[in-house]
Amino acid sequence: MPFSFHFGPGFGGFQQSGAGPDFSQFQQERPRKARKARKPIGNAFTRTLLNIGVTLVFALVYFYLELPALNFHDEDFYLFVFLCCAVYCICAVITSGFQGEGVKGYLSFVRKQCTVPFAAVVVLFAVILVGTAASWVVLRANSYSKLLTVEPGDFAAEVEEISFHQIPMLDRSSAARLGARKLGELADMVSQFEVMDNYTQINYQGRPVRVTSLGYADIIKWFTNRSNGLPAYLIVDMVTQDVEVVRLEEGMKYTTAEHFNRNLYRHIRFRYPTYMFANPVFEIDEEGTPYWICPRVVRTIGLFGGTDIRGAVLVNAVTGESEYYEEVPAWVDQVYVADLIMQQYDYYGLYKNGFFNSILGQRDVTQTTDGYNYIAIGDDVYMYTGVTSVTSDQSNIGFLLSNQRTKETKFYSVAGATEESAQRSAEGQVQQMRYEATFPLLLNIADQPTYFMALKDAAGLVKMYAMVNVEQYQIVSTGTTVAACETNYRQALAENGLIEEEQAEIIEPSRDTVSGTIEEIRTAVMNGDSHYFLRLKGDQHYYVISAADAADAVILNVGDRVEIGYDTETSGTLITAYSVEIIRATVAAAEAPAAPEAATPEAESAA
Repeated sequence: MPFSFHFGPGFGGFQQSGAGPDFSQFQQERPRKARKARKPIGNAFTRTLLNIGVTLVFALVYFYLELPALNFHDEDFYLFVFLCCAVYCICAVITSGFQGEGVKGYLSFVRKQCTVPFAAVVVLFAVILVGTAASWVVLRANSYSKLLTVEPGDFAAEVEEISFHQIPMLDRSSAARLGARKLGELADMVSQFEVMDNYTQINYQGRPVRVTSLGYADIIKWFTNRSNGLPAYLIVDMVTQDVEVVRLEEGMKYTTAEHFNRNLYRHIRFRYPTYMFANPVFEIDEEGTPYWICPRVVRTIGLFGGTDIRGAVLVNAVTGESEYYEEVPAWVDQVYVADLIMQQYDYYGLYKNGFFNSILGQRDVTQTTDGYNYIAIGDDVYMYTGVTSVTSDQSNIGFLLSNQRTKETKFYSVAGATEESAQRSAEGQVQQMRYEATFPLLLNIADQPTYFMALKDAAGLVKMYAMVNVEQYQIVSTGTTVAACETNYRQALAENGLIEEEQAEIIEPSRDTVSGTIEEIRTAVMNGDSHYFLRLKGDQHYYVISAADAADAVILNVGDRVEIGYDTETSGTLITAYSVEIIRATVAAAEAPAAPEAATPEAESAA
């Protein structure tokens, strides 16, 4: 006999069909419990004041925690306003004692009793729709293509060739490893602080370095050390790999590691409530004063499109003093974000011949490759990335160099291998070692565009270096040192007829000597070697030399007259020296009594 299930009233929720008594006549509907009426709070005026007060408290708390820019170009601003309107409406429903029936009833109440916030939401929605349409790349492709001005460049003429001892061989991860190791050597800091992962690449006193701030190890360490601030920052030399801990007379009290009002994000938001900012960058000026560079973000197409940078706010990390610069000082190196430059070039490469050409014909459509690096040219830092056709990602048609301070950008037409292809080619040279290549650095070696990269083992330690010719990436050379790598590479270029035999000789750094009397001696142990910092009378430079290169440095004293050999290509306060010779020792050392001679057998017998 068939059964049908009935999920209405009945015995057990089902009954047998076609037979049995019908008990539905005995069923009675349970009466609904009457809803308890809510009484409104006060009169209409007091309810309005209460609603406004609660909304203001919410707005202040939300603004303090989330820090939205009060700017119509910022998407977070609209979320902030919508949430404030929602809080006001919810308060109005609660304080009025309204007994709504369903969503339609509550919406009707809000429309009548919360006219201002309801109208604000409607208007802002309309603004968002119009602003988004005005920013739509389909309609504004021409404007997007003009965000970045790209000029042609001559690589050999504009990118100077540097000698091997000036090549920055340290990538970000290696710098972080050295920084962590250095902090571990400082007994007074290692338990209280940690190294932040900024490691900004800048030119400091003519040298490519990475700088980063310390941070508090945890919230407890922040609470116990906040009164003095962060005591130091680190400078990692990208050429010599030396790590210097710069201790400050007064600690840094305004950083991204701080909490509450001294937190950097909150500090600049309260002073510039309408500005939108990119991520702050840690830098130091030529005197070593720590600053935070906070690039100001603007939207130049419609309401939300055409993201660009217009100046920056510079914040003194010690005092918190800040100032906005439309044109930043020359010592600042990082203003424009590398990802933003690459995005703007992609707009230029995709839409310079119109939006539909980027999809259909794709005539002259180009894009940047994955990844970028930085190189130092003059006193500025440039972002480098490759450029390839959208129809082929196996080779580059050229590359970009963009000044990170001014956004001056040039395209160099050099067809060749992509960075990834160069990495695989370098790894293939030492495939039995299973080394991994870092992202390449672009160098000028004998007027040849050259990829330079480090080869790391599984533990992340640099074991070798490699150079790959950009145009002919089958030309690959490696070496255990940068000098050996460049020597092998130049010889490979000569063998392939790309340079003359006389160009195959490695460029030695120009050298000179200076004489004077030592006025100050400082020492430091770096990478296991003792280094001596010698300052002569009337000279503000420190000549840095390792005891391994000059054993006489160990016995030097203040007042000694010496002759120091140094590299003239080194600039800044610290000058790399390669030799030191004592011309005349101090008078005290010269007049010191001679050590007594050992007694001879004849003298002993006479006695």
